[in-house]
Amino acid sequence: MLVAMAVMALSLTMLYQVDASAVRGVGDYASQQRASVLAQSLLEARQAVPAAGLSESGQAAGFDWSLSTQALPKPPGLDLAATVLHEVRVVVRWQGHTGARQLELATLLPQARPKPGSAAP
Repeated sequence: MLVAMAVMALSLTMLYQVDASAVRGVGDYASQQRASVLAQSLLEARQAVPAAGLSESGQAAGFDWSLSTQALPKPPGLDLAATVLHEVRVVVRWQGHTGARQLELATLLPQARPKPGSAAP
């Protein structure tokens, strides 16, 4: 009887560890989904990038984020009046159950054109 109780206790301990691990995994997945939504919303909030570029950072709902841009060089032979593209990169960081986590998204956006009557950069 004592051996049966010991085996049952070990089995229950293993089941609880597996269950706790599954719960942590669901929590990590939910955090990653929230980080993804935050990164996408930061990218979608911009239609164009100013000529000087962007460099922003902040915190939202337990996540640290940073947004930076870099103008891409125009290919040789391209019309000088062609729109300049900027690479826009968003990095979202948070603390997960297994340590520091990070999600990075990038896209290309056009450079904002000067308003009529203003000087070109």
